[in-house]
Amino acid sequence: MRDVIHLLPESLANQIAAGEVVQRPSSVVKELLENSIDAGSSQITLIIKNAGKSLIQIVDDGKGMSETDARMCFERHATSKIADTEDLFKILTFGFRGEALASIAAVAQVELKTCQENDETGVLIEIEGSEIKRQEPVMCQPGTTISVKNLFFNVPARRNFLKSNPVEMRHIIEEFQRVALSNPEINMSLYQDDLETLNLKSGKLAKRIVSIFGKQYQDQLIPCREEVQHVLIEGYIGKPESAKKTRGEQFFFVNGRYVKHPYLHHAIMNAYEELLPEGTFPFYALKIDLDPVHVDINVHPTKTEVKFDDERTIYAVVSATIKQALASNGITPSIDFDLDVNYATQRASTTLPSAANNSNISSGSNHKFTVPTGTFNNNNQVKNWQKLYPDPDKTRKWEKEFMELKSSPDVPEKSGKPLEITFSSAANEINEQAEQEEKLNEHQSGVQKTLQIKYKYIVAQVKSGLMVINQQAAHERILFDQFINRLESGKGVSQKLVFPQTIELPPADCAILIGVLPELHQIGFELEPFGQQAFILRGIPAEIKESGADSIIESFLEQIKMNQTSLEDEKKSKMAKIMAKKASLKEGDRLHSDERQALIEQLFASSNPNYSPDGKKIIAMLGSDRLDELFM
Repeated sequence: MRDVIHLLPESLANQIAAGEVVQRPSSVVKELLENSIDAGSSQITLIIKNAGKSLIQIVDDGKGMSETDARMCFERHATSKIADTEDLFKILTFGFRGEALASIAAVAQVELKTCQENDETGVLIEIEGSEIKRQEPVMCQPGTTISVKNLFFNVPARRNFLKSNPVEMRHIIEEFQRVALSNPEINMSLYQDDLETLNLKSGKLAKRIVSIFGKQYQDQLIPCREEVQHVLIEGYIGKPESAKKTRGEQFFFVNGRYVKHPYLHHAIMNAYEELLPEGTFPFYALKIDLDPVHVDINVHPTKTEVKFDDERTIYAVVSATIKQALASNGITPSIDFDLDVNYATQRASTTLPSAANNSNISSGSNHKFTVPTGTFNNNNQVKNWQKLYPDPDKTRKWEKEFMELKSSPDVPEKSGKPLEITFSSAANEINEQAEQEEKLNEHQSGVQKTLQIKYKYIVAQVKSGLMVINQQAAHERILFDQFINRLESGKGVSQKLVFPQTIELPPADCAILIGVLPELHQIGFELEPFGQQAFILRGIPAEIKESGADSIIESFLEQIKMNQTSLEDEKKSKMAKIMAKKASLKEGDRLHSDERQALIEQLFASSNPNYSPDGKKIIAMLGSDRLDELFM
């Protein structure tokens, strides 16, 4: 029998290995940025063209490489950071596997220029598909410049797998942001198609956060820091009111490396429990520094997953750190263990007036409240205390005005009885009268066939019995069909805003929004870019409220982040579903009889009256037989 096992060619083996490390242009950006940081760079520039498909260029001022090192860096498993097995358990650098450059060179055209500080000349190397095309001396500045051109040029299937430019650019910006946040002491800049997208100056972490996400974060950051058991946790979290419906602004850095850790994310969400609206996510950028012996970063080829020796302890420390930071800023209640409870009780009893001594205040007498000034330290405290108990003569001035109005000849009195006004009773009478008139008009016109139950369900009489309709699901189906028709016809109905709104977004979200602007225009949004990280909203669809426009845009962004594949395949359907859900009637919305009748008529004129766009049941039937069974 002939032998069937053989060794793969080196170029083919490198292409297979590249599939683990180089998944898309952002993977190249991540690896090259980390190499520049390991080189001790103080200035890093990233240049992107055609969302990284045509060019990814990194320029740094690091220590550079010698001619031999420049040639060896493209070999598989060539590294300067690991010498023996023990080094695997104390890794503090980033590119340590020696796979990144070899994998990139296997699927792209790579040009490397590097020069060390004391060398007169540097070296230029050009590699195409793992094959060296040119190597020669060159004059260049100290540091390293790597240009990756035509990514996946020799793997057409992988290139066709890439998403649209806005999507790929979003991934690149996200990787750039992560590296920038973990290294705020480095000057970093990003250029996209010859336009400057980000220019970040060196500074503290708070300055870096504001530079990336906008000035609105300046007043929303809460510092946090805790050091216990050789674990240091520090960084910033966002106030609950700044939480967003979109993910992507949550960052964990373990020994300077960005990681994804759902377990620790749960610890933070647990600390924010009962502080956040449902479906929102807080901002946080936390650095966790600990002995590298206690953390394994060699879990995944992309090195974004780590494993701690004692995850429970890290979980508890993270949760306690967040709770302490929230409490110290008065967001959650805290306990002061240094306070003498007995002294506090005694002081409160001597300074606060008792209810018995001041009952005359509530009785409405003209007696003025006298403050026991002996218990206060200065006159300012006396004034502040008097604000709590103002002069009863002044506070009851409205009674005098009312009595004067009552005694006026223009105000009639019936049979000498005093005039009484009960606002709640008057409102109830008005509502009851309006309802009676509405029922009378409906009865006379013969259209009283519907009833609203708990402002949630609509009940209508049909020949076979009763029909129960979920008003929210029904309205979602109606609006969904309307928005689909607009997207297909390209004719959106828009209402102009009296005052245009400015929507500021992080750079990654801006890249997403630009990609869906045509569809938003077709639905009815009049939205246009305004600068690098902002958009101006001049008009919204006629079916939605002005206050809910930014919420709908956030929902668009969240859906794209959560499930980009389905959005690419069914973009129009996905956007119509989001619009319908946001603009539809909600539980508790009251409908008059003509509105209920119109809703039913529009529902049965829709494409599918039985189910909502999300597949929820809209109609339930109670036949005559079923009604008879209830009373048998």
